[in-house]
Amino acid sequence: MDKKTLSWIEIDRKAIENNIANLTKLAGPKVAIAAAAKANGYGHGLPEMVTILHRTEVPYLALHSTSEAETARAAGWERRIMLVGGVAPDDLDALVRLDIEATVFEPSIIEKLGRLSKKSKLTVPIHLKLETGTHRQGLTAKELAKVAALLKKYPEISVAGVSTHFANIEDTTDHSYARNQLKEFKRLVSELKKAGIKPRMRHTACSAALLLFKNTYFDLVRPGISLYGYWPSKETYVSYRLGGGENSILKPALSFRSRITQIKTVEADSFIGYGCTYRTSSRSRIAILPVGYSDGIDRRLSNLGYVLIKGRRAPIRGRVCMNLIMIDITDIPGVKLYDPATIIGCDGSETLSADTHAGWSQTISYEILARLSPLLPRYVV
Repeated sequence: MDKKTLSWIEIDRKAIENNIANLTKLAGPKVAIAAAAKANGYGHGLPEMVTILHRTEVPYLALHSTSEAETARAAGWERRIMLVGGVAPDDLDALVRLDIEATVFEPSIIEKLGRLSKKSKLTVPIHLKLETGTHRQGLTAKELAKVAALLKKYPEISVAGVSTHFANIEDTTDHSYARNQLKEFKRLVSELKKAGIKPRMRHTACSAALLLFKNTYFDLVRPGISLYGYWPSKETYVSYRLGGGENSILKPALSFRSRITQIKTVEADSFIGYGCTYRTSSRSRIAILPVGYSDGIDRRLSNLGYVLIKGRRAPIRGRVCMNLIMIDITDIPGVKLYDPATIIGCDGSETLSADTHAGWSQTISYEILARLSPLLPRYVV
């Protein structure tokens, strides 16, 4: 890696391609893939993910906002984009300008899109999101008649798809709630068809559904965290393996590294960092890394987590700072100034994953990855 760079993220292209190949095999040849690359490609970098996905046959990107779509188009993505988040009323023209398929969960947006389609004389494709029990974004059963009337009023709007999202499919090995949601989805789609609305595609499957339930695939699946090599949860992994699924089909693709910018010897009974929360019990060698909570390292790792140096664990001493952490290298021989440290990733036989960090921080791998600073340079390797 360029030694001008002190902290950086590496994205393993082959790992992403392997994950996509295995997920595509699961989905089967008749099911399209929409790669969820929202939240800056789950922290992996949206432009970098565009570069990698160009090498695959994935037809769709699933993004959250028009600004993300702008970034993807600027990075060279010419295939289809499905927007899964909302759009500001004054930004609807971006759907036409960027050729985006919007997800609609609010009837008033259909009226505005209808006027836009008449004005632009272009067909505006949308995906209707149905409320089946998550109670986030989604059209309720009571709103379907109004939606059908609006779509008949504006034939320029094309219903490319209809979707829903599962509430707790990742969080349990009891999937009865998800099955009820799937049943409700089918009922609502049937109601739409009775009203003369016939979407070209149906899609419900996130990563967990794709890994566990073939009856959720329909015409398109939307893998997110699995694309990047992580299981949605331990429960998903257990359910998958109990169902006879193959092990090792997913490989994490992201590594986060930083270089040591100072090494100092600290005497016994000395305090390290803000708040004097750590006190040395013996003469120690302390190394400084130029990364902190502004880069995505959770402050809860203070005096708890560790990094890897020369394949060994180096504990974090003192509080995680905005731009710095202090690590103890007393028992690691041969460490030199500007040696690299691994915050997430592998070094020798040791591995620190986003799941490891999630355990320390009492959260999930999604959050660990998504909040990695977009200012950190990213390299496809």
